[in-house]
Amino acid sequence: MQNSINDLSGINSIDKKLDNSKPQSKGGDFSEVLKKSLGEVNQTQIKADKAMADIATGEVKNLHQAALAIGKAETSMKVMLEIRNKALSAYKEIARTQL
Repeated sequence: MQNSINDLSGINSIDKKLDNSKPQSKGGDFSEVLKKSLGEVNQTQIKADKAMADIATGEVKNLHQAALAIGKAETSMKVMLEIRNKALSAYKEIARTQL
């Protein structure tokens, strides 16, 4: 059970990156973290798609691992969508701010 919790490293790695990052004057830090996080979400989606295809064709060797991969992909996508929603909300709030 502990192993399956540790497998959710996509969410943990985003959290660790945000906690460990120091504010810097460089202009690309947020975009780099965002690109890397999107890449990680994409990789989990690819793994989940492969797991679903393996289940459909009967080639799956470990149904539990396939279900975990699908669940991990679903959770990481939900987290990324919430991050997107919060970023858009913040952008709209800034756009409404009068100077």
